[in-house]
Amino acid sequence: MGSFKGHVLPGSLFLAVGLWHVWSAVVRYVSASPVEFRVRVWNPVGSGWLKHLELYVVAGGAFADMCVELLYSTHLKFFVGREGILNPAHMNDFEHGGMLLMFFLYGIVAILSEKTRFLPFSNGALCLIAAAAFCSEFLLFYFHSTSHQGLEGYYHLLLVILVGLCIFSTVAGAFCPNSFAVDLSSGVAISLQGLWFYQTAFTLYGPMMPRGCQLSGNDITCKSHDSEVRGEFIANIQLFSLVLLVFIFVLGCYSVSASKYGHSELQNWHAAALKEYEQNGGEELAAQ
Repeated sequence: MGSFKGHVLPGSLFLAVGLWHVWSAVVRYVSASPVEFRVRVWNPVGSGWLKHLELYVVAGGAFADMCVELLYSTHLKFFVGREGILNPAHMNDFEHGGMLLMFFLYGIVAILSEKTRFLPFSNGALCLIAAAAFCSEFLLFYFHSTSHQGLEGYYHLLLVILVGLCIFSTVAGAFCPNSFAVDLSSGVAISLQGLWFYQTAFTLYGPMMPRGCQLSGNDITCKSHDSEVRGEFIANIQLFSLVLLVFIFVLGCYSVSASKYGHSELQNWHAAALKEYEQNGGEELAAQ
């Protein structure tokens, strides 16, 4: 069982990183020759002291959330009984802390790789390290000690699917280092994951609970099977709406960046494609 804040905080981090990744990938693609494009697992913010801001957000956000899970949520009651058994009442917090530790380690390793000589990893290697962090998240939500059932389980199933897309796109970045589609899909998947955390928070723990279902204690209960199925249908529509929203954002980023930073070769390619389309359209009209 989670909470509204417990979903909004990680959702904010994923959403910020994902949207920045989408914008950066598009700008890098349109501002340079397409053949020179390279996939990046993280994207610099300018060239000054803010250059590594994304990595600081990942490492700092993961560390702060990890402290909340392990220190605040558990009230430092890690063990129970004389035998020192791990407190079963806080297994959920321990699992979340382990997942966040992986993202924290990824951020620290990436910072050390960029700013020191101790861990000179290539971008492909950093992609695989990031994929390992997403794998830990996938395993957490798939084999969660908290038994997600009913409508709550369906929302977490969709989240697992989105995390799987993050794993696939991040691993693909290591093996297809010149693919704009792979780099863009990675940012889209991370953005969707962040948005779905928000959607889960507002639906299951906020004002958007489907009719016929309610938060009862620590469980989401529905009055009937039909109410639960209706809630799942609504979840499908919500996910589709978020996909459409991200698609519109990608188109907006491409339109703005192409007009502002567009490389001459890309502009020439667009002009040639438009001319060919107009010619083909004219021929089809003449034939009719």
